[in-house]
Amino acid sequence: MSLLRLSLLVLTLSLCVGLALSNPAMDDYLAFVETELGKAMDRSDRSRPDRERDMVRSIFRSHSRELVESLVRPRTVRRNWGLASLYDTTLFDTRVVVLGIGGRFISVKGVDEAVLRLGRMAF
Repeated sequence: MSLLRLSLLVLTLSLCVGLALSNPAMDDYLAFVETELGKAMDRSDRSRPDRERDMVRSIFRSHSRELVESLVRPRTVRRNWGLASLYDTTLFDTRVVVLGIGGRFISVKGVDEAVLRLGRMAF
């Protein structure tokens, strides 16, 4: 085996081990969803009175963990491939698909639509 092939093999194995160690867990996904929902609340409808909007935001911020735990976790299926995970959630009558790889999340389908529906429901 040549030095180049051996180096490529070691590099590939190192990359695979790194991806396996940084494969996001369900709790990481729930934190991602909580963050995205918080961003949606911040971008919410500006036509409502500030006081009402601030009240809804404060309620969401104080109970966001419970909301995510009760709404998202039971409606999420995680497909763990070892190096990456695919999260499939049905949220607000919308299918949300997110790829978790390398400690990051990549929205594949439905995140924007679910965020819009949340904004409509909140106000």
